[in-house]
Amino acid sequence: QLELVESGGGLVQPGGSLRLSCAASASSLEAYVIGWFRQAAGKEREGVSCISRDSMGSKYADSVRGRFTVSRDTAKKTVYLEMNSLKPEDTAVYYCAARRTMSLNLCDVGPNYDIWGQGTQVTVSL
Repeated sequence: QLELVESGGGLVQPGGSLRLSCAASASSLEAYVIGWFRQAAGKEREGVSCISRDSMGSKYADSVRGRFTVSRDTAKKTVYLEMNSLKPEDTAVYYCAARRTMSLNLCDVGPNYDIWGQGTQVTVSL
């Protein structure tokens, strides 16, 4: 059973950057579509970004497009979310999720995933 572990969260000032990592505990992530989601306090979970199995396709929420970049390092069994120009409204717990087969058109919908990490807190504040 694949397990996911997120890391890289923390406290950063507005305009700063962070890189989140989603690492696989055992098997490779190559066979999985990987999605990044976030949930702010008192709000519903929202899709942030996702990347196809072959890394040829990706998708971003309008709120992060142009600031966030998703990528995959197959050798390290890790998917990254590079976050730049961070804003206070980016503050949330960030989760990565995996599913073996899924159209990229559906990869921003949380219930479509069956494997989730434990989350990492990102706080953007002065």
